[in-house]
Amino acid sequence: MDSDPQLDRPRRKRVRRPSEAELALWRQVMRDVVPLHRSEAQQIPESDYRSPPREASTEASRLSESAAPPRPTALPQLEVGRPAGLDKRNAARLRRGKLPIEGRIDLHGLTQARAHSVLLGFVARAHELGQRCVLVITGKGTRPDGGVGVLRASVPRWLNEAPMRERVLAVTNATPGDGGEGAFYVLLRRKRGKVR
Repeated sequence: MDSDPQLDRPRRKRVRRPSEAELALWRQVMRDVVPLHRSEAQQIPESDYRSPPREASTEASRLSESAAPPRPTALPQLEVGRPAGLDKRNAARLRRGKLPIEGRIDLHGLTQARAHSVLLGFVARAHELGQRCVLVITGKGTRPDGGVGVLRASVPRWLNEAPMRERVLAVTNATPGDGGEGAFYVLLRRKRGKVR
C-alpha cells in the first residue's frame, strides 16, 4: 500500500511570538551587549565542541566539578523594615527617612499589571543612574474589612522577584512626611564600577 505524501510531510511547529513585556525585558537585558567584530571572534576548532568519548567525558566532568567556581547563593528574602544587609547607622537612617531621596514614583490608580511594569522600569532606571534611595508610593489602600490595599501588599513581593531583587538592598515603610504606610523607601545596591 502506497503511503500518502500528505502524511509523510513533517509538521511545522507553531512558533509562539513573545509578548510586549517579554520584548521589553529582552531589550533591557541586551542594552549593554556589544557585538564582537568578526576579527575579534575566537575561532573554535570543530574538535573542541564535538562530544568526547564516553570515558573521557566522565573524567572531564569529574575534573570540571572539582574546579568549578562556587554557584552564587540566592539572595535572602527582603523584609519590610528589616534592612538585613546594612550596618546599624545606615539602617536607622533609612528607617527615619534621613537618606536623600533621589527618585520617586507614584503608583496610585494603576492596575496591578501596569504598576508592576512601571515599577520594574523605574527600579532598573534608578539603578542604572546610580540612585541609591528611592520612594515608591502605593497609597494605603486600606479596605473596609481592615485589609491592606493590593499595591501596598504587592510591592514588597515584586521587589523580592527577579530582576528587581538583584538591584534592591533594603525596603522599609516611609515616615509620615513621605507617605507613611502608603509608601516605601527602597535602598538600591550600588551599581558595579560606579564610585560614589
